[in-house]
Amino acid sequence: MFYQHETAVIDPGAQIGDGSRIWHFVHVCGGARIGRDGSLGQNVFVGNRVVIGDNVKIQNNVSIYDGVTLEDDVFCGPSMVFTNVYNPRSAVSRKDEYRDTVVRRGATLGANCTIVCGVTIGEYAFVAAGAVVNRDVKPYALMAGVPARQIGWMSQHGERLDLPLTGPTTAACPHTGRLYILHSDQVTAAE
Repeated sequence: MFYQHETAVIDPGAQIGDGSRIWHFVHVCGGARIGRDGSLGQNVFVGNRVVIGDNVKIQNNVSIYDGVTLEDDVFCGPSMVFTNVYNPRSAVSRKDEYRDTVVRRGATLGANCTIVCGVTIGEYAFVAAGAVVNRDVKPYALMAGVPARQIGWMSQHGERLDLPLTGPTTAACPHTGRLYILHSDQVTAAE
């Protein structure tokens, strides 16, 4: 069972997992698939060809258009933006040119950031507020700016890691103590 505010519109056919909460003025299209224990804040739109995993938090004023996949534990900050057409024109129909966007497990997309279609955001990556992502993002990467560039690394807990952009070296999460290993330009969490 999920919670639906009385002002929310959920079209027939939408799949919504147990424990999810659908708040004021949300519209979920009939082809959408939403996992368990998620939250869709006020004024969220979810398109037909959208897959949202378990425990995903989508803050107010976010539109998730066709072709977007959010894996488990993703956080979408207030008013962040997804696109699905790379070169839109009002007078040119490009519905057959949608580019898929994938946000991997545990990633954070900060308030007012923009994710240009066709990219993959790596697991546990962290996109800063207001950043514009126009290319793939590595797992655990901390991205900021317009266009976004990598400025560091983040732990699964959401803490900045004391690591250079390239290695080899290691660092521990300042909150949990979990060790992270930098190989060349990729970070992995120690088992």
